[in-house]
Amino acid sequence: MTAWNYATAFEIAADNLPDAPALLHGDRVITWAELDKRADGVARTLLDGGAQHQDKVAQYLYNCPEYLESMYAAFKAGLVPVNTNYRYADEELVYLWDNADAFAVVFHGTFVERIDGIRDRVPDVKLWLWVDDGSGPCPAWAMPYEDAAATESERVEAPWGRGDDDILMLYTGGTTGMPKGVMWRQDDLIRATLGGTNPTFKEDPDYDDYRKTVTAPGIREVPACPLMHGTGQYTALMALAGGGSVVTLASRHFDVEELLDAVQDHKCNMAVIVGDAFAKPILQALDSNPGRWDISSIFVMASSGVMWSQESKDALLKHHPGMMLIDAFSSSEAIGLGQSVSTSGGSSGTAKFALGENARVIADDGRDVVPGSGETGRVAVRGFTPIGYYKDPEKSAATFVRIDGQTYSIPGDYATVEEDGSLTLLGRGSVCINTGGEKVFPEEVEEVLKTHPTVLDSVVVGLPDDKFGEAITAVVEARPGEAIDEQALIGHVKGNLASFKAPKRVVAIDTIGRAPNGKVDYKRMKAYAAGELGVTLP
Repeated sequence: MTAWNYATAFEIAADNLPDAPALLHGDRVITWAELDKRADGVARTLLDGGAQHQDKVAQYLYNCPEYLESMYAAFKAGLVPVNTNYRYADEELVYLWDNADAFAVVFHGTFVERIDGIRDRVPDVKLWLWVDDGSGPCPAWAMPYEDAAATESERVEAPWGRGDDDILMLYTGGTTGMPKGVMWRQDDLIRATLGGTNPTFKEDPDYDDYRKTVTAPGIREVPACPLMHGTGQYTALMALAGGGSVVTLASRHFDVEELLDAVQDHKCNMAVIVGDAFAKPILQALDSNPGRWDISSIFVMASSGVMWSQESKDALLKHHPGMMLIDAFSSSEAIGLGQSVSTSGGSSGTAKFALGENARVIADDGRDVVPGSGETGRVAVRGFTPIGYYKDPEKSAATFVRIDGQTYSIPGDYATVEEDGSLTLLGRGSVCINTGGEKVFPEEVEEVLKTHPTVLDSVVVGLPDDKFGEAITAVVEARPGEAIDEQALIGHVKGNLASFKAPKRVVAIDTIGRAPNGKVDYKRMKAYAAGELGVTLP
C-alpha cells in the first residue's frame, strides 16, 4: 500500500495502546482494544449484510462514540462513511441518502419515527443500525447496533483489501444548491490535516516506522461542535490517528458548563469550536465563574468555518495565557487556505489570516492578486485536495481547477492581500448565509416562505449577529389583503426545513421590486432589513 489509511493507523494504535482510552462520553470509557474489537464487529456485520467495495455508510447521529466507531468500521471494510446532518427534515434526508447511494445508515433511536416515514423512499438502504439512546425500542426493520458491535470476528479486512483510493465523503452545503459530497482520498485528507504538524504524514506511509512513533497516548481532544461537520470530524480523526482520544459531550445542544467540566475532568489538551457562537458563551461562563474551572490542560483551542473575533480571542487568553488559539481558514473541500494564530504574546485582527503554504489569491482574470493593491480575489489551495464532488462533474470542474499543471481547490472565498502578505477575508462570493457554522441558501428558504398563503414574495438575507455570525432574516411581501404574522412564517419554515434554516426575524415590505429578469438586489434587501431592525451593517 502506498497510501495512508485510517483503519491501518488506528489498528496500530490499538496494538500499541490497548488499555489507553480512545473514546470518552459521559461515564463511558472505551479503550483502544475495545474500540478495535467493536469496530471489527460492526465491519463484519456490514460485510455479511452484503456491502461491496466503497459502499456508503451514513452516520445519522448526534455526537457519541458510535459515530467514530462506525466510521472506523467502514474504513476497516473498505467502505465510505457519509455524514448526515441530524437537523435535516424529510426531503433533505431523502435527497442526501439517495444522492450518496447509501447502503447502510447508523442512527440514534430518537430518529425512528422520521426514518419510518421515509424508508420506502430510500429503498437502496439495505441495513439500518439502531443506536439505543433510551428513546424507545428498536424497530423491527432495524438491527441493534450493540448486536453488531458484539459480533465475534477476527480483525477485519475486506476481500478487496484497503486501496490507495479509498475515500471518506463529507456532505457540505458549499456555496451553491443542494448539499454535495466532497470526496477525499483518505491518504490526501490525512496528509492535509496531519502533515503540517507531523512530518511522518508528509511522506508515503511506512507503517513499521509509524508503529515506532505511537508508543504513548496522544492528545485528548473535545469537539464542542458536531462530528457531522468537517471541523469536528476532521479534528477527531486527527486525534485518533496519533493514538489520542476523543471526548464527546452527552448534551444534544451546546452546554458550555458541560464542555468546561469535560475539559477539567478529562484534562483535555485540545478543544475544537466554531467561532464566536461557541467562544462567547465559553467566555461568559469563565467570566461569571472565576476559578470554577481549571482549563490549564488545554494547549490548543481551534476553530474553523465561521468568524472568531479577535476580541473574544484576547479575552479567552486572559483566562489561560499558555494556550494557543488557532483560527483555521479552511473548508470541507479546501484545507490550508490560511490560518491566524493568537497567543498571549501576540495576535492578529479579526478575519486576518496568514496565507497557507500552498495557497494563493487569484483575481477573476487569473492573475495573482498583488499585495497591497486593494484587489479582491478568490483564495485557492493546491497540494492535497479532494478528487471532486460525488456525482457532480460540473461543480467539481468549477471548484477543482487545473492551474499551471496543478489542481487547486477554489471553494469561493474572497479576500484581499495586504502589503505584508496577510489576508483579509471578505467571505463567500455568493449570497450563502453562514449561521453558527451552518450554510443556508436563501433561495431554498424563500421558496418555502412563498408557499404560505399570506406571502406573495420573499427574500432571505443574513444580518450580523454576535452569537451566530449571521442571523437569517426574511423580507416578505404579503398577498393583497393579507397581514404578515412573523411567528407563523417562522413556524412554517421549521415545518418544512431543518430548524436552523428558519428566519430569526421577519420584516414586511410593500414590494420586493424584482428586476424584469426575476432577479433580486440582495444588497438592497439586506440594507432594508437592517434598517427596519436597527442593525448596523459593517
